[in-house]
Amino acid sequence: MAKQKPKGNSKSKPKTKNYVRNKNQRPSSWIFWVIGIIAIGIVFLLFVGNFGNKDDSNGGASIDYKNQPYLGEESADVKVLEFGDYKCPVCKNFNETLFPEIEKDLIQTGKIKFYFINYPFINVDSRRSAQFAETVYSELGNDSFWKFHELLYKKQPADQEAEKQDIFTVDFLVKTLAEATSNKDAQKVKKAFNQSNHDEDVKKDEALVSKLGVQSTPTLFVNGKRFEGSTYGDLKKQVEEASKGKN
Repeated sequence: MAKQKPKGNSKSKPKTKNYVRNKNQRPSSWIFWVIGIIAIGIVFLLFVGNFGNKDDSNGGASIDYKNQPYLGEESADVKVLEFGDYKCPVCKNFNETLFPEIEKDLIQTGKIKFYFINYPFINVDSRRSAQFAETVYSELGNDSFWKFHELLYKKQPADQEAEKQDIFTVDFLVKTLAEATSNKDAQKVKKAFNQSNHDEDVKKDEALVSKLGVQSTPTLFVNGKRFEGSTYGDLKKQVEEASKGKN
């Protein structure tokens, strides 16, 4: 998990700290590959932020979901948020290993609506990618956004050194979008991006980051309440409890 260093002198040390990336650490000081999918029922480890402000234990934080990209049925009563950075290697691993299970078990079955919220802090192209993704959403809609989102994570370099390199240039992003949709759509988004990069939408996401005390990526929230479990089973349990009104 990519992680920003929390303020203050009081620090908790979660058991998964080796997977937590401090913003001020060198890439070599952390491990970003999470255990992969081997068979149905395998235990998945989710490394989420355990620092910062806690949510109201009686419910969850009040969140404005309007105009945010999501997957799932409109009628789903449980909302899951992922805070991520397109340059975060753990986010890449999450999206390539654990997310397919979430999609199969929770999204396609109508149990949840899954949202993605930008938390771009790793490098300059983290923010550019977030801005571009927001432009894709604005110009092409929800379906194209998720196609671009998935492909961009797949194209994130495996080399740790790339994390602090400006890899996701405008040309790279336009090419990636063309692969995910069409060249015509990509050129349309490029033109719109050059006119307005939708940074105000990224700032809206960052305001939510601050409000919820998010310190790391990926971090998940279920109906406004931070997920602090350690396995995929824990996540499914929290979703079930939220569906029953216990969360």
